[in-house]
Amino acid sequence: MLNKQYKVWSAAFALSAMMSSAQAGVSPEQAAKLGTEFTPVGAVKEAQGNIPAWLGGIPEGSGSVDANGKMADPFAADKPKFVITGANYKEYAANLTDGQKAMFAKYPDTYRMPVYETRRSAAYPQEVYDATKKNAVESELLNNGNGISNFEQGVAFPFPQTGVEVIWNHVTRYRGGSVNRVIGQVTPQVNGDYTVVRFKDEFTFRNKLTDYDSEKDNNVLFYFKQDVLSPARLAGNVLLVHETLDQVKEPRKAWVYNAGQRRVRRAPQVAYDGPGTASDGLRTADNFDMFNGSPDRYDWELDGKMEIYIPYNSYKLKDNDLKYDDIIKAGHINQDLTRYELHRVWKVTGTLKEGSRHVYAKRVFYIDEDTWQATEIDHYDGRGELWRVAESHNVYYYDQKVPWYAIETLYDLNSGRYLALGLDNEEKGGYEYNFERTYSDYTPAALRRGGVR
Repeated sequence: MLNKQYKVWSAAFALSAMMSSAQAGVSPEQAAKLGTEFTPVGAVKEAQGNIPAWLGGIPEGSGSVDANGKMADPFAADKPKFVITGANYKEYAANLTDGQKAMFAKYPDTYRMPVYETRRSAAYPQEVYDATKKNAVESELLNNGNGISNFEQGVAFPFPQTGVEVIWNHVTRYRGGSVNRVIGQVTPQVNGDYTVVRFKDEFTFRNKLTDYDSEKDNNVLFYFKQDVLSPARLAGNVLLVHETLDQVKEPRKAWVYNAGQRRVRRAPQVAYDGPGTASDGLRTADNFDMFNGSPDRYDWELDGKMEIYIPYNSYKLKDNDLKYDDIIKAGHINQDLTRYELHRVWKVTGTLKEGSRHVYAKRVFYIDEDTWQATEIDHYDGRGELWRVAESHNVYYYDQKVPWYAIETLYDLNSGRYLALGLDNEEKGGYEYNFERTYSDYTPAALRRGGVR
């Protein structure tokens, strides 16, 4: 049940916000509360309910990064306060999602949640805070909420008045100006057998291009390229995406380089419920990054705030001493390596619009208020039955001030299989940030020139 205190807070703020345009953000007076009454990205700053105060994130010097870019766990000395199991999860039901309860019911002997002290570790660079204060007043919804304008970076709607604004905050959140990473994706069989598909992902947000053109790129959020490194049967295939801010006005532009054919083709299927890359049918295109793309096929209801046990500060899952076999188990990942904390989240329900098509008829989001990252999403099929449970294991890249995920998981309750994305324990390097790219690096011609097979 939603905490009434948070529902009252949300309703009171929504009423006061009506004094300004419903499309045009909040008043300068309200925006000025960012960093004082609220955190710089719009979360409750002081201690409230069972959640402690936000004190600015992980203090400087709390963690170290080795020469390969691998992070040490700043909370390695912490011990679990208690463990939620298949035997006792009903005692904690008020702070669990329906998807989490379903996982306990399906895997009563192995699915468990070690619960630790709540640490509000996340923070962002000052430039993100400055942009967020500007966005609070200026960012606008377009096209019935299917796009946004007057947005450069940061949090678009730090004081959301609608469910779709919360979704946009997740989609547009800061992940570093430019970043590349080598990660693994697995889709284990019911018995736990798996093959790792290795990707080299690269993101560059539009304002970080060295030749950024505010007119040419004004509807682009970021440029994304994904090279498949292995296994051999998939190696050499490359995906290129121009992610747009208003995908109804200008749909996402996507191309695929097929190594076997040595050809570049447009890829309109890389959207909505198109198949996820090398996912064995276990995720849709818009399951990547928990949720991505246009929100236009759903009606979004803002349900308010609540306190939920979510994966947080999941540094154990980034441990360079672990092998993938230590993490990947039958049914679900090794829950002994996880860390859960009680955090305040926004709950948003997306219901498929009449006349729209998607394999998920309903999605229920739980989005962390300190990072605007979706951390739990329950997916329902056309019969209204809970089908897939998405869970992201949040981590804070403290050397770059970037909250992101250690790994993402998507559990299929019907098949007993799952997908895990973001594994990098067996990779030599860490994430690389702040490299330079130009627009010409993200064109179909560049994709063709870069083909290696």
